[in-house]
Amino acid sequence: MELCRTYRIPHSHYRGHGDGTWTDLDRRKARAYEAYLKQVCPTCGTRSDEWDEDLGGDEDAYRATTHRCIGCQILADRQKEIPDGDEGHGVKVALIPTSVHAALQFQKQHQH
Repeated sequence: MELCRTYRIPHSHYRGHGDGTWTDLDRRKARAYEAYLKQVCPTCGTRSDEWDEDLGGDEDAYRATTHRCIGCQILADRQKEIPDGDEGHGVKVALIPTSVHAALQFQKQHQH
């Protein structure tokens, strides 16, 4: 359903059936999926029902793990270099592929 939502296509069409017209079942599935998404915590991605044993959940449904994203680490390190005050206002840090960076550097060096 996530792909159907992203591409705004009926589930039946995604499955290779029909002509792309939204059926009653497609609409019901889409509404159910939207209702499901409203229950998902935007921070952790879980739903209360998954934790509630009275609703079929389990208080041990998930385990917290750690993961280091090197990209996020590089962004955070570079962000520290932005000066405080007016000089740093509006300055953004972004990751670009090394090849793109090299091409931009080359372009800067060869401008007239």
